[in-house]
Amino acid sequence: MKISLLLEKTNVVEKYNIINEREIATLALANAKTNLKFCTFLDNQKYIDDLSENAQMIFTNKELADRLMKLNKGVCVVENPRITFFMLHNALQNSSFYRRECFETKIGKDCSISESSIISKNNVIIGDNVIIEEFVAVKENTVIKNNCTIRAGTIIGGEGFEHKRLDDEIISVKHLGGVILEEGVELQQSNCVDKAIYPWDDTIVGEKTKTDNFVHIAHADKLGKRVFIAACTCLAGRVETGDNVWIGPGVTIINGISIGHNAKVSIGSVVSKSVGDDEHVTGNFAIEHKNFMRFLKELAGGK
Repeated sequence: MKISLLLEKTNVVEKYNIINEREIATLALANAKTNLKFCTFLDNQKYIDDLSENAQMIFTNKELADRLMKLNKGVCVVENPRITFFMLHNALQNSSFYRRECFETKIGKDCSISESSIISKNNVIIGDNVIIEEFVAVKENTVIKNNCTIRAGTIIGGEGFEHKRLDDEIISVKHLGGVILEEGVELQQSNCVDKAIYPWDDTIVGEKTKTDNFVHIAHADKLGKRVFIAACTCLAGRVETGDNVWIGPGVTIINGISIGHNAKVSIGSVVSKSVGDDEHVTGNFAIEHKNFMRFLKELAGGK
């Protein structure tokens, strides 16, 4: 599909200038990890170095257009690249070109599903031996694999928090992706697992991962195997973890952060930069645990 045709159909912007137009299959953020050829936006030169090879068309401004064309990218020059991009995403939410295909929900064998829970009639796959307790909501584009347990009050596949300001208006970005719970996942009471924004993308909770009560897993997070997440923890969007990670109670992890294999995040930490394999971080903002403890001892006069 070509951006020129999509803009004509949706009429999201009146003035635009397309140069070196390329075919695309979807929309995505500039550094997206997808094999699909996609359209994105760039309104700040500091993100150019992170631009994916599969970004074929870019909504951008006049200042960045020449530099992007030198990278052999197609560009669409508009007044507000970011807003144009998300308005186009929203406008395409019902397009067969863009959204996921619809199918009737499928439920496997030997499942225990409370009558008070709500399972979407479409676009849900539930495997075998799944337990879903009272007042759970499972929304469209959700896959729950074998031997998962979903405790009472949890919401899977809800809309995430993504809004854009345009003058006095607020544009709420539609979430068209999905959620995948791998085998043996257990989510305790009142968790929220949001679906990804883009139709090709999923929020993924890895095999045998366990969460405590009141855990928020935001759009497009990718959690590894056997991750333990304690109560009242918030993982913002696009967080990625390795396997065997421990995340303590009341932790906040900002968007786009990577947590390595076997890493540990202590109680109440605010993680603002990526954590390597086997690292243990503590504090607000979180630093390596030994350095944090040494700092506390220094404050206490070495005691």
